[in-house]
Amino acid sequence: MPRSLRIARSFLSTLSVLALVGATGLAGCRHPEPPAPSATNLTVGTVQSQIEVGMDAASVAQALGSPNIVTTDDQRRETWIYDKVSSEMVDTQNSAYGTLIILGGSTSQRQRSKTQRTLTIIIKFDEAKKVRDFSYNYSQF
Repeated sequence: MPRSLRIARSFLSTLSVLALVGATGLAGCRHPEPPAPSATNLTVGTVQSQIEVGMDAASVAQALGSPNIVTTDDQRRETWIYDKVSSEMVDTQNSAYGTLIILGGSTSQRQRSKTQRTLTIIIKFDEAKKVRDFSYNYSQF
């Protein structure tokens, strides 16, 4: 086999390997699916729109996730409690500076605000593990 033909074949096989590696690398660059809604994003709206009297426990768990606390009453009926607390701190700073030929002046103002929110959801089940009652309390301070 002539040397130029061997070089051409070698070049083509190297080019094929590079194309395969490049295609494999590009396959990894596709955008992932957006995450499914998380049960940790509990809101009053979620409770109002998705929880109903008569719902089974599995549907409640699918809508809200696992409860923080599970208790039973004197008749051995379960009560699920979801308790969520979140804090948000905002730190802002405003400053200004001015000069008048040689004299200068500056002012600075710093503000910090903290907001805390709590959401407590109580779901009471009957003997057949169906929602018999639910309530929620939301506060922000």
